[in-house]
Amino acid sequence: MYMFGRFIFSLVCLLALFVFGVSAEVYKIDSEHSNVSFSIRYLVSNTGGNFHVFSGSIKYDENRPEEIQIKAIIQANSIDTDNVKRDEHLRSDDFLNVEKYPILSFTSSEAELKKSEDDTADITHDVLYVQGEFTMHGVSKMITLPVHFLGKNIHPYKNKEVVGFSAETVIQRSDYGVNNWTDKAGVLSDEVNIELTVQAIQTSE
Repeated sequence: MYMFGRFIFSLVCLLALFVFGVSAEVYKIDSEHSNVSFSIRYLVSNTGGNFHVFSGSIKYDENRPEEIQIKAIIQANSIDTDNVKRDEHLRSDDFLNVEKYPILSFTSSEAELKKSEDDTADITHDVLYVQGEFTMHGVSKMITLPVHFLGKNIHPYKNKEVVGFSAETVIQRSDYGVNNWTDKAGVLSDEVNIELTVQAIQTSE
């Protein structure tokens, strides 16, 4: 009877592992191989830039992508548009006011998976709409990022799994109070295009 009980318990555990899969892996954002960029219309062209200092973690399971969890922090002072004078202006209280608001952050809360109409099993064609709280300039608002899974591989030196994601979205800088610069409305757009390419490396063993 005892052995039968142990057999049933082991069978239940095996079935649970089969049905629910292994737990999601936790990945640390690799800032050296990731990119946080933006662009904004100035007069009749676009001016772009990057944030160079950022960090965060991603919890992800390919079998349950809608359970993704993302936490990311960007150092506002690391903004770089390849123009020293312009960068100083962007760091001032006309824009980001980095002394008072040193970080931008994003914390996900839920996600919805939209499968590609393509019949192939390639999940990189799917879109994961990740909703979360984005904070900039001391203002927090819910946004949705359309996230694409770029694939995974094994790091050649660290022998750990690496995953990749990308996302593009548009925010209104005035929604976050980044509109103190009151030059002519036609000079600088309110819309800011954001483009993210993220590589992250497994932290769990």
